[in-house]
Amino acid sequence: MSDFCASLWPEEPTPENHKHCSDCGLDQHGTRMVWGEGNPAAPILVLLDNPGAREDRENQPFVCGTRQTLQQAAYEVGLTTKDLYVTYILKRRPIRAYDKERTREICMNHLYQQLKTKHPKLILCLGNIAVQSFFQNPDTDVKTLRGQIHNVQGYNTTTAYHPLAVRRRPNLWPLFLDDWKLAAEFVEKSQ
Repeated sequence: MSDFCASLWPEEPTPENHKHCSDCGLDQHGTRMVWGEGNPAAPILVLLDNPGAREDRENQPFVCGTRQTLQQAAYEVGLTTKDLYVTYILKRRPIRAYDKERTREICMNHLYQQLKTKHPKLILCLGNIAVQSFFQNPDTDVKTLRGQIHNVQGYNTTTAYHPLAVRRRPNLWPLFLDDWKLAAEFVEKSQ
């Protein structure tokens, strides 16, 4: 029996000069900006498409399925909260239709600013949206890139399926775990 228990990781405060950013239009969706969570000085930066929900309809904190699956995989390969910083292509959760390509392009500027201060040893892109945005290639995907370390924009980068894809298709769990092992081993060797 595993002693794993998912939890909400500490949230890094959004810098004051970005809290009210309206460049991409997602501020009109009524969701708050989530800059990142976990350890801002972690060796592994995990990149997802958007922050999803951290609060339920009554505004009570909860751990969504994406976070549960991500944390379970990290736990199983021996990583802890101190090893990981999770951030997003979009810093706000979209709740209705929006211009996806334009919004992602605009929001990537926030990620580039984060990378200037974070200096991760490895970036782990989870899901095709994160992969296509960070690799700057709309035709690439996790399936063809996973299992390897790539140099992307000067950063050691690897990929894995999105945690929600893994929840929907449990047969992806072994591959997801292999990709997390690759990330953990790479960071361990680079220390």
